[in-house]
Amino acid sequence: MPQNIEHPTNKFWFPLAFAFVLILGILLGIKLQKEVPIVPVAEGDTAVETKPGKIEELLRYIEARYVDDVDRDELVQTAIDNLLKELDPHSIYIPSDQIQRFNEQLEGNFEGIGIEFLVVEDTIVVIKPTKDGPSDKAGIIAGDKIVSVGDSLIVGAKLIESNIIDSLRGKGGTIVNIGILREGQSEVQYFEVTRGEIPIYSVDAAYMLNKNTGYIKINRFSSTTHTEFLRNLERMVDEEGLENVVIDLRDNGGGYLQEATSILNQFFKEKDRLLVYTEGRNVHRSDYETTGKSFFSINNIAVLVDEGSASASEILAGAIQDYDRGIIIGRRTFGKGLVQEQYNLSDGSAIRLTVARYYTPSGRSIQRDYENPDNYDGEISARLKSGELYSGEQLVSSDTTKYYTQEGRVVYGGGGIIPDVFVPLDSSKTTPYFAQLQPTIRTFIYKYHQANKKGPDSGSSIMDYKDLDDFVDNFEISDQTYDNFQASINDEKLLILSRSIKDLKPLTKLYLKARLAKHLYDDTGLYAVLNSEDDVVKKALQILEMPNPTAVLEEE
Repeated sequence: MPQNIEHPTNKFWFPLAFAFVLILGILLGIKLQKEVPIVPVAEGDTAVETKPGKIEELLRYIEARYVDDVDRDELVQTAIDNLLKELDPHSIYIPSDQIQRFNEQLEGNFEGIGIEFLVVEDTIVVIKPTKDGPSDKAGIIAGDKIVSVGDSLIVGAKLIESNIIDSLRGKGGTIVNIGILREGQSEVQYFEVTRGEIPIYSVDAAYMLNKNTGYIKINRFSSTTHTEFLRNLERMVDEEGLENVVIDLRDNGGGYLQEATSILNQFFKEKDRLLVYTEGRNVHRSDYETTGKSFFSINNIAVLVDEGSASASEILAGAIQDYDRGIIIGRRTFGKGLVQEQYNLSDGSAIRLTVARYYTPSGRSIQRDYENPDNYDGEISARLKSGELYSGEQLVSSDTTKYYTQEGRVVYGGGGIIPDVFVPLDSSKTTPYFAQLQPTIRTFIYKYHQANKKGPDSGSSIMDYKDLDDFVDNFEISDQTYDNFQASINDEKLLILSRSIKDLKPLTKLYLKARLAKHLYDDTGLYAVLNSEDDVVKKALQILEMPNPTAVLEEE
């Protein structure tokens, strides 16, 4: 019978071919592993390896065969933007050149020279160096004019604030030479400043409104907010007799959920009380509960909210409302009940992807409907047109499902937190004229402060007041000063508007006074003056001074 006889050359080529295929497979596997990421998922779920799909194939064909030159990065950016538009309004792509700015706001610090500045007549003027910051240590003082940074002159008519900030910021430990022109000196002085870490505070102001009620303004929930809040609360409790607190969350767009829940812990002595929970399609339910470690005894609480209060602000307000722990005052909040996580991409960019919804203790989601992006983006304008911001009676909840607070009051979700006490918007503050006037106010008051540090206004010096309370109660912007301000407006359109809107004179005077208070008493002075004429703050004080503030809730 014929026998299968192996050819001698097969013994040589078969193992070689097999080895070649094996090596090729390993190299291909390594390449694919680098190019194809594993999508992170919640613990207990199965990770799914994504594969190159139609988008990658399409890009390759375009690059290889398209008639004209194309910018691949631009095409990818367009694809990403359109892809995320199909999700929700808060899932976003952050380019690599913007990621640092995004992270700084949440992390609560950046690296730079540490100054607050203002552009006055085409010159950068130091309003205030950060206390014990790099510029302060180098000897730069308020009123100094910055004329150069490194080898670059930075004076002239085309100064752009973002460009100024970029030139002053830089990696911690790097040295920059700052050219300064100081009042009373004709020669430019040069200061060697070593850049360092500069805090970005999330608590704008914390002071006593009266003998037993404190006020704390939080502008966002960053990684340092809870620490800042506790530090200020401790000072006011121990040194100033705080018993009640007004927490101002107006125009606070949110931030870290955990910072909001950490602050809430100070208002509940019980342990394991639910404050908020999150849940998503690929994210298991997570409950955030009280720790039972409240360090201070706070009696009554008022939380101030408006259409700019979102996310973590709504978590704090929602828990206070659901447990009837305090009074929510103002206008309906923004309505953002979605939780984002940030995923860094290989090129230094990142995506913030919505992974879950959050729910208040009563079980309500406060997220607004986002099926129509135009309606979602235009929500605030719609509220203005409908009259909702001027009358609480115009408010119609998009979710008619009834939820119940601890004391059995009915509350609704689906479109923000509806306050317990409504206070209408001051329409004079929403005029385009008034918004455009703010830079002119800042410049005028800087010059006014410089000229009047030792001079009179209505017969008294701006430095004659013993403290902030004395200044708020007794200082007034004179009619002559107001007229001087009017004369300083060099924009013809603004000037015509300012003369035609007479009702804005008292408000303009208030903001001039507030800006002066900021020069004298920092941000606390600014808010102390503004709050003295703020209807929402006045309503909060009126309620908290009642023998039984919670009676307001019973009336609702």
